[in-house]
Amino acid sequence: MADTYDLIVLGSGPGGYVAAIRASQLGLKVAIVERERLGGICLNWGCIPTKALLRTSEIFHYMTHASAYGLSVEKPAFDLAKVVDRSRKVAGQLNAGVKGLMKKNKVTVVEGTGKLTAKGKLTVKNGDKTTDLEGKHIILATGARARDLPFAKADGERIWTYRNAMTPTEMPTDLLVIGSGAIGVEFASFYSDMGAKVTIVEMLDRILPVEDADISDFMTKALTKQGMTILVKSGVEKIEASKSGVKATIKGADGKAEVKDFSHCIVAIGIVPNTEEIGLEALGVKTDRGHVVADEMCRTNVDGLWAIGDITGAPWLAHKASHEGIIAAEAIAAALGNKDVHPHAMNKANIPGCTYSRPQVASVGLTEAKAKEAGYELKVGKFPFIGNGKAIALGEAEGFVKTVFDAKTGELLGAHMVGAEVTELIEGYTVAKQLETTEADLMETVFPHPTLSEMMHESVLSAYGRAIHF
Repeated sequence: MADTYDLIVLGSGPGGYVAAIRASQLGLKVAIVERERLGGICLNWGCIPTKALLRTSEIFHYMTHASAYGLSVEKPAFDLAKVVDRSRKVAGQLNAGVKGLMKKNKVTVVEGTGKLTAKGKLTVKNGDKTTDLEGKHIILATGARARDLPFAKADGERIWTYRNAMTPTEMPTDLLVIGSGAIGVEFASFYSDMGAKVTIVEMLDRILPVEDADISDFMTKALTKQGMTILVKSGVEKIEASKSGVKATIKGADGKAEVKDFSHCIVAIGIVPNTEEIGLEALGVKTDRGHVVADEMCRTNVDGLWAIGDITGAPWLAHKASHEGIIAAEAIAAALGNKDVHPHAMNKANIPGCTYSRPQVASVGLTEAKAKEAGYELKVGKFPFIGNGKAIALGEAEGFVKTVFDAKTGELLGAHMVGAEVTELIEGYTVAKQLETTEADLMETVFPHPTLSEMMHESVLSAYGRAIHF
């Protein structure tokens, strides 16, 4: 006889486990199914352990530039095995934390690979053991995996996915990074700061192509200044891996192909949703290019079946998945009779994006180009880090803050930042967008001094010709 629940969540990443917790808080009987480790890719092999690596490279960068701060450090060095070990311990600590949260919230954890067998029914296989589950509602939160190059599958030795790049057994000397989205640029930044010679290849006309063009231009100059080679309008046509390295045939912007040698290669060309073999076909679940189609409340076309996170498409971000988990859990609770919850649909325009490279990049809302395409008349403000006292004191005077406003209404349409700690600052503009703040509200807000956040104020003032410090 099948175990029965109000809600079954398939996948325990930042979308799945958050949905399970919120549903349990609302009084539902919840089970969560996971085939690997609680916390999913983000916690175990993505967001968190990469930030641990990037923190190491940041500190190493400061060590190698200690003289700029009046300090002396003799022969800075690192132990790669210990660097990786620290990153894995951070992931392990958080994995244990999720286990504790499941126990605290009385969520039943079912280990194994889950598959939909009928409406409201799920079969979980773990080795020779099979467990049948029944749920009034089911949330699909199976996430995504790295996309391989069709002509060069990752081998874990010379050709890496992000997963391999997080646990290197040797330090690359000459690294090829294919793709310049957040993942590619973050790994390029880490390995460059740790001493590798890095080349980034991007098919489009600029790196970080989803960001504002001014951000992309600044990052190209900044990374080039750090010693990286940036090749845009370029593509890798062939890769040959050997025990000693990688030979890559790169077609440049001029149309000419050239063979170049590298020690290692990281493939960061996007993701593939984990929607195969989970039983979608049996239920007639609607998909679009592999992604599950869900509405603004995370409902699929099958009654009682919901989908959240990476399997539903862009943006592929952990915090988007978590927020969708809350939306779905509350919508399910409401459907089951809870009159105290009032779920709201996701507004994707208010989802911030962050790249934890050096320098950092963060943004929310429309780019200047997208705002113009949408027909807005604009007021655009910009303020440089060099005009901020705290940035100068930190020795981090490179970067800027850019704000985009509707000239007619004063609505904040978008904000774009590059420089030290901007991934921590962007939430200020995200809250402002969520509250439908105008330029007047932001101008009249008091920002503390001395802080980096003062640049956010100055950028708003700049949009209206009122900047004070630049």
